Amino acid sequence: MPRGDKSAYTEKQKRMAKHIEASYEDRGVTGDEAARRAWATVNATDHGGKKSGSGRGKATNRAPSKKGGRLEGAASSARSAVARSASAKKAAATRERHAANVKKQSAR
Repeated sequence: MPRGDKSAYTEKQKRMAKHIEASYEDRGVTGDEAARRAWATVNATDHGGKKSGSGRGKATNRAPSKKGGRLEGAASSARSAVARSASAKKAAATRERHAANVKKQSAR
């Protein structure tokens, strides 16, 4: 089997890779890089191909598809320290105001 041959993959795995690739391309990743990342994700999830004799019955690893959640916070780190501090102060004031309202309502 030549390197890069996808015959050992199920139709579901191929669809999965296609959707992942489209998602990467929507985010501005080049086509080749998107395909590479998509198949890497499928391999990490399903431990390679699923057809005859290629490790059927292995548990599916969901971690690679959830990895994107670790990238959260990138937008806030791009903001200045002054902007982040102002936002934090505003949030603290809102929490304090809400807590006071809850106390008032429970006292009634």
